Amino acid sequence: MTTTPKKTSTSAASLYREMDQATLEHQYNARASVSSFDDEMKACEQESASVQQRMPSFETVVYDQVSGEKLDLYGAAPGRPVFLWIHGGYWRVGSRHDNAYAAGGLLAHDVAVAVMDYTLAPTASLDEMVRQVRAAVIWLHRYGADRGLLTDRIHVGGSSAGGHLVGMLLAKEWHTEFGLDHQPIGVALALSGLYELDPLPHTQVNQWMHFTPEVIAKNSPINLIPTQSQAHLIASVGGYETDEFRRQTEAYAQRWQQAGNRLDIVEMPTHNHFNIARSMSEPQGKLVLAILQALKSVPTLKA
Repeated sequence: MTTTPKKTSTSAASLYREMDQATLEHQYNARASVSSFDDEMKACEQESASVQQRMPSFETVVYDQVSGEKLDLYGAAPGRPVFLWIHGGYWRVGSRHDNAYAAGGLLAHDVAVAVMDYTLAPTASLDEMVRQVRAAVIWLHRYGADRGLLTDRIHVGGSSAGGHLVGMLLAKEWHTEFGLDHQPIGVALALSGLYELDPLPHTQVNQWMHFTPEVIAKNSPINLIPTQSQAHLIASVGGYETDEFRRQTEAYAQRWQQAGNRLDIVEMPTHNHFNIARSMSEPQGKLVLAILQALKSVPTLKA
């Protein structure tokens, strides 16, 4: 997964890691990196519709009374673990409706899947989005057992901005703010995430995120990694993604492992920024199988 980001020319202003604004814009423009973007989005919508048709009894709940945001819970049944999917979209687009595809593969293996909404930019700040995804985990932890689910550990996954939010669920000590005496995350799948936010103020993303140094410091997962975590990280990034997206995943995974935490890296050399996430719809796909294997090693809490 080793990458070497391209350097800027000496005639342009270096803003981050010897890259100028045009280079950073190219590196972090995920949509422009995939010529088949429209087809990729259509495939996600079609697969999501297929999942909803196969599972018409899914439950929609308000997981956060403050914001009113909801999640869809698929396949809830006694004795099943639950996996929460957090969509990408650079924190400003996407919904639980067009991300139902992420439930398809795990449902075939009797894993319940929750697909959540969170309030998007510019309506919500990044701090508020982080609070909401944590609230979704807390809701599943507290109320999933009412549906028979195994909830001492909540398993999570997300792609791109969703990968960033997964990183914020792995951050140290946040659970104490919600009254928990332990970190509730079990398996965490982080795909093509944004774990170091420092380059993003130099891209178009800043138009709707309005990053400040304080926001960046508080919400860069690479600087918030706990030691000896009980969580099991699975990290992956598409082989057809830009150098910077691949570098971010490599750097975060390396830092996670150096902190004494469990790590699996799943190589996806033929995938791009979008179809890597859609592969979650494949019951025998590499990501789904990696999650199932990791579920076997996550310690449970005894009552």
